[in-house]
Amino acid sequence: MTIRVLVADDQAMIRGALAGLLDLERDIEVVAQAADGAQALDELARLASADAPAHAPARASAPVDVAIIDVEMPHMDGITATQAICSRFPGVRVLIVTTFGRPGYLQRALDAGATGFMVKDAPVEALAHGVRTVAAGGRAIDQSLALEALSTGSSPLTDREADVLREVEGGGTI
Repeated sequence: MTIRVLVADDQAMIRGALAGLLDLERDIEVVAQAADGAQALDELARLASADAPAHAPARASAPVDVAIIDVEMPHMDGITATQAICSRFPGVRVLIVTTFGRPGYLQRALDAGATGFMVKDAPVEALAHGVRTVAAGGRAIDQSLALEALSTGSSPLTDREADVLREVEGGGTI
């Protein structure tokens, strides 16, 4: 069985590189790419309607097996897109692949319905393994980030960002 994948990332080179790496795998096929969350939803709807017989309504469950979604994208970020994908296409599993390996993002992604969360500096082999794991119904979560999330809480802010916000809240300036 071939795992059908959508890749959504606002950086064209990264999006193309992820798609290219996955297309090298014999059991994974990238069937769509998107530059943001809104475009990812459009692509999923297009694929769902293309898969549906002419006399039946569009398939709403799984136009792809796995959607790989970046967190930071214009128009619709990855967390919002994940929530919308899980709502509109419940058969699609979401794997977040991001530069921002922060515990708060991990927690928000899981709360939105993602079943995987990987940082882009993970080894190349981890991407295909993560796609296979998520497609099979498992979870693929960066282990060191998961441990950090358990120990630090759910804020997506860095320590410095939190310090700046506290300073501003107290009437200070930056």
